[in-house]
Amino acid sequence: MLSHSTRRWLAGLGVAGAFVAASATPAAAEPAGDDLLLYANDVLVTPGGAAKAVTLYAFTETLPKDVTVTVDHRAVDAFADIALTDTMPGCTDTGGVITCQLKGAEVIDYVLDLTVKAKDTATEGAKGDLLLSLGATGGKAVSTRSAVEIGEGVDLRAQEELRLTGAPGSTVKAPLGVANIGDRAVHGAVLFLATMPTLTPAESYRNCSSMTEFGSQLITCRFDDDIPAGAALQLDGSSALKIAGDAWAPSRQYGSAFWFTEADFEEFAKEILPEEGWQQGSGDALELVPAPATRARALRQTDEDPTNNITAIEVEVTGNQRADLAATGAELPGTPGKTVTAKVGFVNHGPAMANTWTPGEIVTIAQVTVPAGATVVKAPEECSPGTVEKPTGRYGEPGARTYSCEWYDTLHAGDAAVLTFTMRVDKVGGAPGKVELRHFDLRHKSQIADLNPKNDSAALVIAGTPGDGGQGGGDGGGTLPITGSNTALIAGIGALLLAAGAAGYVVSRRRRTRFVA
Repeated sequence: MLSHSTRRWLAGLGVAGAFVAASATPAAAEPAGDDLLLYANDVLVTPGGAAKAVTLYAFTETLPKDVTVTVDHRAVDAFADIALTDTMPGCTDTGGVITCQLKGAEVIDYVLDLTVKAKDTATEGAKGDLLLSLGATGGKAVSTRSAVEIGEGVDLRAQEELRLTGAPGSTVKAPLGVANIGDRAVHGAVLFLATMPTLTPAESYRNCSSMTEFGSQLITCRFDDDIPAGAALQLDGSSALKIAGDAWAPSRQYGSAFWFTEADFEEFAKEILPEEGWQQGSGDALELVPAPATRARALRQTDEDPTNNITAIEVEVTGNQRADLAATGAELPGTPGKTVTAKVGFVNHGPAMANTWTPGEIVTIAQVTVPAGATVVKAPEECSPGTVEKPTGRYGEPGARTYSCEWYDTLHAGDAAVLTFTMRVDKVGGAPGKVELRHFDLRHKSQIADLNPKNDSAALVIAGTPGDGGQGGGDGGGTLPITGSNTALIAGIGALLLAAGAAGYVVSRRRRTRFVA
């Protein structure tokens, strides 16, 4: 069971269940009061098919100490079974209404999960609403609704994996396919492709759209073809992926291809994907071959077993291409009582891109030591007090002497990771601070060197303090020792990759979920 801290913005690449976790944002929520927004997703289920989840969220600044949550499921009881997914204290289900007495501070923004399963006797096309309410115990409640619908059951299945090989800059064929293993024709299908930013479609298709989000390249392609029962189809011969010219090599790049019925994709997209920012393709249409004639649409279709619809894509990138990350420090004016801004971090000197969080390359962490005589009054959201091994506070927390800073965006040659600290100068004459880079290999689970370890340290100086010769730019600060395995960091990264695929650092990025164990 995924914790609520990972539900909202989980967008992994390598695990079948990663995109099943529903996401909800305040923009999509239903107004439920002056300062409270409730949201619950809709579900489409079918007799004999997989159960699905309805998740209730509450968005507000504060909730009362004690709240009462109710779920009235009487309108769907004739065709669906509704139950709490997790055992929760203070909950009862009486007369078709689930009632839970909860602590308000514990339910923002995730409240509860419901498991919805179609009854074997359910009639296709049946539809009803769950009524979900939340309010102060003994006070006025606000409500929202979740539609439960019985769809026509079908069953798509995709190949389990697709392994490809190519050098940086090359194009590799990607014959992704899908089969209809059910006993009914599938009326239209949607392919959703999520890859690491090093992999992009080689061509633009008018029935596909794309965007970069969640640290991934996202592509959706819609097909109007009917897929007859027993038919196995694949993308036409033009389907291919291009490996970025500055991809780390050797490395392995990953992606996942998800096949949906049209109705299931609507449900998925509403819960997970951004509505805006998609770029429509302009070339010829991508086709499924052979393509049967289009037939009439009837009931909305839902996949009875969505767990076999995903193809794991693995591309082995050959060659030898790495990157040099250089620390950048700063020299600040030393006037007591003044507030100054320090922009520090690191820059990628190339030639390979860096910080794509790809097994086989390196991920860089910046350790920032604050100069003596200065106090951090505002810290970057990417930085938390303490070291990688021993974190001591929250992301963005001021007042620490040492910060460990993560960077979540891909850095191509020439790109910089800029971490902005606002500091108050209390006195001059103290010891200087510094920026130190630590590089970690996600595949071999160890701290390693980049192409030039000599520029992995740079001074952070208050003017007038005794310095060590280092300036913002980086190679005057000496070489960092290369140590053995950092168990805490690597264990956390490994768990993250397993839980959400190679782009799972989005959990950290969106919800500040620390990946250090």
